[in-house]
Amino acid sequence: MSKNAIVSFKGNKDINAEIALTGSKSESNRALIISALSGGLVSVDNLSDAVDTVTLNNILKAIREENDPDTFFSVDVGHAGTAMRFLTAYLTITRGMFHLTGSGRMKERPIKLLVEALRELGAEIRYAGQEGFPPLDISKHFAQSSRKVKIAGNISSQYLSALLMIAPSLPLGLSLEIEGELTSRPYLEMTLSMLEEAGIGYKWEEQTIHIDHQPFKTCNLIVEPDWSAASYWYSIVALADHGNISLPHLKEKSLQGDSRIREIMVPFGVRTSQTANGIALKSGTSIAINEVLNLKDCPDLAQTIIVCAAAKGLNLSFTGLETLKIKETNRVLALQQELAKIGVTLAENNEVYTLNCSQLSFPEKVIFATYDDHRMAMAFAPLSLFIKEVEMEDYQVVEKSYPDFWKDLEKAGFTVKEI
Repeated sequence: MSKNAIVSFKGNKDINAEIALTGSKSESNRALIISALSGGLVSVDNLSDAVDTVTLNNILKAIREENDPDTFFSVDVGHAGTAMRFLTAYLTITRGMFHLTGSGRMKERPIKLLVEALRELGAEIRYAGQEGFPPLDISKHFAQSSRKVKIAGNISSQYLSALLMIAPSLPLGLSLEIEGELTSRPYLEMTLSMLEEAGIGYKWEEQTIHIDHQPFKTCNLIVEPDWSAASYWYSIVALADHGNISLPHLKEKSLQGDSRIREIMVPFGVRTSQTANGIALKSGTSIAINEVLNLKDCPDLAQTIIVCAAAKGLNLSFTGLETLKIKETNRVLALQQELAKIGVTLAENNEVYTLNCSQLSFPEKVIFATYDDHRMAMAFAPLSLFIKEVEMEDYQVVEKSYPDFWKDLEKAGFTVKEI
């Protein structure tokens, strides 16, 4: 049964804290698949404690421990979208027969493009429910029939990453042609960088990535802390009167596309400095933002940035939000519905989304819905700096990516009370 919590902040809005973030969920999930494909040659340190990563790790362990190729596995990823996409590819070349399913919302999230690409390569996959959506039945009979496959680049970079990670294990290798515009390019670059660290060579020529059949090498992948989780602290510093937050072990040069939050938040008045132990955030003077913010390469930052801009009364415009409509929830619609509770609209016009904060107001209490979406909860929590009582529905949804979020808020002076 889901539970709600009251989030509040009393006293002056001066925030000073050191917050040790969990490992990156994006890096962790890739590292786990690469390690499994390597047959144990690749080890992984500093795994995320996010539910998505724990779920994927447990599934891979269970499959590894069962060595009978005639075994039928029922695999349930719950809400873990990354696990669904990565496992769809991984299981096609794994010993055993699999029924891959997930939560009710997961069964509404499309996977047709990935399934079609895998079928072109020789996978036997059929839909166990609605065409184009999970659950899937995956056969153990994989006979590669082609090296070349095309897939649209503007739907989900996770489809592309799923294919690239299995590429070295394919008898014929893979030539993956990306059709059209590429969304979330940094996530693809992250996948390729991690494969390269594990000894896998590749060539990226115009719209096509080539990976030959080749062995993994022995190595240790060390997961960096999560820049997506860091984004909520950027929002808090931007909204506080005075903020100083230390985030240990984050790197100046990161594989994570969400490290772009450093640059995005400069006009919001947040300065980032590198320290001997990580980074430090400090509040400063805001700068006028005139351009449209394109979040195509970092869609997981969108809710944080949009809610922060709304709270600061900034009538900003955004592009690159289309993939938000097929996430844990329709994140654009969810933002529109929840921002309305503080008098703000987010209007869509030909894929440009514009905030109107002319009626911005902060009631004494607001109840925010989370829509089974961890990022909705964490994006709206900083508004407790302006609203006396923020009631967050199903507040434990943050376990999906940042289980210690509420504990860390308390370290920074917030009060979180389950009701």
